[in-house]
Amino acid sequence: MSAPTVDPTTIRVRSGAPYDVLVGHDLTDRLPALLGDGVRRVAVVHAPGAPFALPDEVLAGYEVLDLPVPDGEAAKAASVLVECWERLGEAGFTRSDAVVAVGGGATTDLGGFVAATWLRGVRVVHVPTSLLAMVDAAVGGKTGIDTGAGKNLVGAFHEPAGVLCDLDRLTTLPAAELVSGLGEVLKCGFIADPEILALVEADPARALDPTSPVVAELVERAVQVKADVVAGDLRETGGIGGHPGREALNYGHTLAHAIEKVTGYTVRHGEAVALGMVFVAELARLDGRLDPAVADRHRSVLSSVGLPVALPPALDGVGFDDLLAVMRVDKKTRGATLRFLVLDDLAAPTVLAGPSDELLRAAYAAAFPGAPS
Repeated sequence: MSAPTVDPTTIRVRSGAPYDVLVGHDLTDRLPALLGDGVRRVAVVHAPGAPFALPDEVLAGYEVLDLPVPDGEAAKAASVLVECWERLGEAGFTRSDAVVAVGGGATTDLGGFVAATWLRGVRVVHVPTSLLAMVDAAVGGKTGIDTGAGKNLVGAFHEPAGVLCDLDRLTTLPAAELVSGLGEVLKCGFIADPEILALVEADPARALDPTSPVVAELVERAVQVKADVVAGDLRETGGIGGHPGREALNYGHTLAHAIEKVTGYTVRHGEAVALGMVFVAELARLDGRLDPAVADRHRSVLSSVGLPVALPPALDGVGFDDLLAVMRVDKKTRGATLRFLVLDDLAAPTVLAGPSDELLRAAYAAAFPGAPS
């Protein structure tokens, strides 16, 4: 049963085209307001295994084009994108129409890219159904698909008209997916809001209960972190005052994306990010910039909610050289120079550019003792 209806928390993303992220319960009736006046037709992008569950009364005023896409990362393929384009073309989709992306992070990534590229940009509203999508993929305007070379290498910046984070949807989320989402939540704690870490450490069980007010606060805090970062650096061109800007949101992601790629995306994104954060914590410690206690805190808080801090079986037989080769085509790489987001302290992210291979290997060995090189 849904929680009692109360006004949602509204987080304003003050970027180039400001929009609201609503966090609360029973939010589907807010969709028409986010779509705005003049929209008469909507294309609903959703995974077939998770029906978009938008009540008939919410969609009653629209002509609906149903666009089911594959589950998970399989949705973020060029062939799926082309199929969506063809369906929009057959339907005569125009600039006054809109896309609604309902689902997890892969669905909102794809749906956003469909909207960004159709007629050079139409309105999109995201209705994330997973914790990961609520705090990461659906907010910030990054859209994209994967290629054979790696994850999210093709994409565009296209800000949504709004985001509906309906917390009721988390009650039907598989436990492993909720845990995965906490990887991105805790990332926000390390790079900007240590109170997130304190909330989880105080009661990890409540952080794993989707009906808990702690989860609601974690979502709100993580969304606020992303909103603040995006407002200052929408297109990842750099922050001010030495802050890495939007690039800080990639904390742990360079290794994470490599892990996802080499395992065929069988490791969940939040799990891969957790492993990536353990690695960069050791990298910063060995580089002499991060206190060992802060590095150790990564392992303790991540493991407290069931996120991995040791390499999973999916990486058996995968050596560091294999991962390094993939990291060299990461989006943050400049020429031949690898760039890693690291911490000087809690909420003090910075870029470590061009670390030596020897330092990277030492950090990997320290993070994952016994791992093949």
